[in-house]
Amino acid sequence: MKRRQTTTKKRVLVVEDEELMRSIIRKLLEEAGFEVFTASNGEAALNMIDASGIYVTLTDIKMTGMNGIELLDRIKSIDESALVIIMTAFSSVDSAIAALRKGAYDYITKPFVNEDLVQTVTNAYHHRELFNENRLLRRELGRRSGTPEMIGSSTALQRILATIAKVAPSNANILIQGESGTGKELVAKTIHFSSDRADKPFLAVNCGALSEGLLESELFGHLKGAFTGAVNDKPGLFRSVEGGTLLLDEIGETSAAIQVKLLRALQEREVIPVGASSAESFDARIIAATNRNLEIEAAEGRFREDLFYRLNVVELIMPPLRERREDIPELVDHFVTKFARRHSAPAKSVLPSTLDELASYDWPGNIRELENTLERSFILSDEAITPDSLPSKIHRDGKSDVGERSLDSVERKYILEILDSHGGDKVAAAKTLAIDLSTLYRKLKKYEEENVSSIEARR
Repeated sequence: MKRRQTTTKKRVLVVEDEELMRSIIRKLLEEAGFEVFTASNGEAALNMIDASGIYVTLTDIKMTGMNGIELLDRIKSIDESALVIIMTAFSSVDSAIAALRKGAYDYITKPFVNEDLVQTVTNAYHHRELFNENRLLRRELGRRSGTPEMIGSSTALQRILATIAKVAPSNANILIQGESGTGKELVAKTIHFSSDRADKPFLAVNCGALSEGLLESELFGHLKGAFTGAVNDKPGLFRSVEGGTLLLDEIGETSAAIQVKLLRALQEREVIPVGASSAESFDARIIAATNRNLEIEAAEGRFREDLFYRLNVVELIMPPLRERREDIPELVDHFVTKFARRHSAPAKSVLPSTLDELASYDWPGNIRELENTLERSFILSDEAITPDSLPSKIHRDGKSDVGERSLDSVERKYILEILDSHGGDKVAAAKTLAIDLSTLYRKLKKYEEENVSSIEARR
């Protein structure tokens, strides 16, 4: 989907299959100061919404092809915060009420009073302005909270950011999966500070760091005297984060007993503290994170399948750093600037040869490993960060690369054979190789560049 353009114009889309009615409504709204776009059917309307940054749509409910209810569903799937006003004949008010239940902003009956129509659209636009102001405020709250920015311009990261923008305004449960060090908690914080809950608490608990008993008390709370050491009532994180967001980190490490209680909490939106006989309700956005593949864990019986589906309303899979190498220069620049401030030291440059070695390494520890490596190199280096300041596993001289080149040649031969067996179909080859399509493209580009270099060297 195209990136939505930022606009300060009062843009409204009118969707009506009767040309005369479209013209009348257009003239009314233009006289009221709106920039009006028109479409005669739902498909044309969706193209305009995608490309023109339109947030308020006025649509007839009965049209040839896609009707107004279907268009409402499609618009909401593109932008959940978009405002849709339904026009309907008086005899079809029940359909308009159904549209309200599906998320329509308002409805107006035909024949309408001109002033009523203009006022309804104006109200929707002011509602949108307020939404935008609140979103800017939430961003500022996030900045003041010290939440780090997500660094990078790779396609993989932009997909993540686009999904965050869509899901943040909702209350849907989110499951973030990815290798250790890929930034799962940062994504959870970004979602929180981009949501309506930004001015409420964000709390995180590492489910793998606590015993079953301690985790139960930490999550659900306990009553005084419920067990030895329980000298006071404790509300637990589900209730302490009231109105905010709770991150259940390393959710895949929880025991079967905890999983049962988590499932009940998510289903009923209430918890039973340890030692209590009655439940307490809570209001919190739940985000879970794990470095395991929970779908596989559930299929093999190590994680409750019903809990997996309850958590996995929206899934975000964080790409490992080796699949977004183009982000490494930006990350390096960000971290080096950060370390200069942290250690009260002058800024240091990074040699191109150092960047080359950093970009060539696979980073099993991902961004966390990159950050730790750069801090070490920053401390050990003088005016510039050189390859010699990198750990030996990253910085290798020519002699130590022979075995690696041999392995590379085996991998290259295998990848090209698989690609050839699929008749050059890269999507099918990537599936067979069990690698990301972007990784396959990167490797093929590397092979092509090596071939060109080899030919030029022989001239």
